[in-house]
Amino acid sequence: MTDEMRFFIFLIENYAYDKQLPTAEVLKTWEEKELVQKIYDMYEMYHIEAIENAYADIDNLVKTGKHLW
Repeated sequence: MTDEMRFFIFLIENYAYDKQLPTAEVLKTWEEKELVQKIYDMYEMYHIEAIENAYADIDNLVKTGKHLW
């Protein structure tokens, strides 16, 4: 398993926990909005910053389809 995949799993599980949602529901939302690859591709940015920054960016992606920055 790649570092990117390990981090993606960590990210989705922790995001779901923080939002008090089932992980499967989070993944379903990301899939429906075609965000999985966009989020996965942000590994280089997300893994070096505070996890809350990744959550904020993901929240914006879910709402608008665009990154915060």
